[in-house]
Amino acid sequence: MKLAAIVLTLSIPAFAQMPSSLYPWWSNKPIVRQLNLSNVQIQQIRGVVTHYHPELLEARAKVLRAEQTLEDLFNHDPVDQAKTTQAIEQLIAARSALTRTLSELSLKLRVLLTAAQWQQLQRLRPTRNTE
Repeated sequence: MKLAAIVLTLSIPAFAQMPSSLYPWWSNKPIVRQLNLSNVQIQQIRGVVTHYHPELLEARAKVLRAEQTLEDLFNHDPVDQAKTTQAIEQLIAARSALTRTLSELSLKLRVLLTAAQWQQLQRLRPTRNTE
């Protein structure tokens, strides 16, 4: 049981990272230039990102709090299975809400790009080292 708790605790930060499908390309000037965004697109993108920023901060904070709560519960001896199960459900809900918000942001940004800009953006996406 303790080994499982350690493995889960060590893997928690990996789950909290931003999905590879979304990265802050809008703040990367070389990428923005390569996409040849219009001034209107740049303004719209800034507006969308500004709109979602507080929601993303709150969603991320909820995930971090839920992760910490779960970690704390795993560190208790003996482990309260009922409380820990509830904490797991809260973490799942927090991560789900963060994923939903990130996905909604991605959709809003995608709609602002032409098909050619979207394809170019996919080619420019950093690759993740999965070793």
